Amino acid sequence: MRYDNLVRADFLDRPNRFIAHVCLYGRTETVHVKNTGRCGELFLPGAEVYLTAPGTPGRKTAYDLVAVRKENGLVVNVDSQAPNLAAREWLDGQGYDEIRPEYRYGGSRIDFYMRRGSERFLLEVKGCTLEVNGTGYFPDAPTDRGVKHLRELTRAVSEGWRAMLAFVIQMEGVTRVEPNPDTHPAFGEALSRAQQAGVEVLFLPCRVKPDALEVLAALPAL
Repeated sequence: MRYDNLVRADFLDRPNRFIAHVCLYGRTETVHVKNTGRCGELFLPGAEVYLTAPGTPGRKTAYDLVAVRKENGLVVNVDSQAPNLAAREWLDGQGYDEIRPEYRYGGSRIDFYMRRGSERFLLEVKGCTLEVNGTGYFPDAPTDRGVKHLRELTRAVSEGWRAMLAFVIQMEGVTRVEPNPDTHPAFGEALSRAQQAGVEVLFLPCRVKPDALEVLAALPAL
């Protein structure tokens, strides 16, 4: 997936989880942050950030903040919609007979339903933006929704589905994602139970540029 009309700016501050202030063309601009996570290690004053201008009529902000360069030089895609778009592009090349997004299962909408012959699959996608010493961690903020999805996938396995959780890693140089106990211990516990029940966990390392996010491979969790 690729963005059009990308521009560079300097991060100033983030008054709330929906907006940030940046310095663009020498003036302060209020922009929409396409990620409600904390991203505290990313959004630092003076950080190099990248914006797109969707051009949607009636918007309160002209720009979306979609990527940031960390202090260690890594470019991190922070667009919460990008992992599903990149995962869909990857899925299109995996030989499935049918792919359906936003599939209703139980009390949730699972990101993707796939079919290959008579075999049915459910795939939930999570984007990883938190990196510490070369390892990815998820989540960076509590996610009751994520715990619910894991319970749905666990149930699906018991009903004969192949169920998968895929972490799209939104930075280069990271190939594994671990649960983040400091942020939400319940997610790690639910993930462990899901894996024990047969839910497959995949890590999807990506090629990440300020204007692009592309899945390179699928690595199974050991």
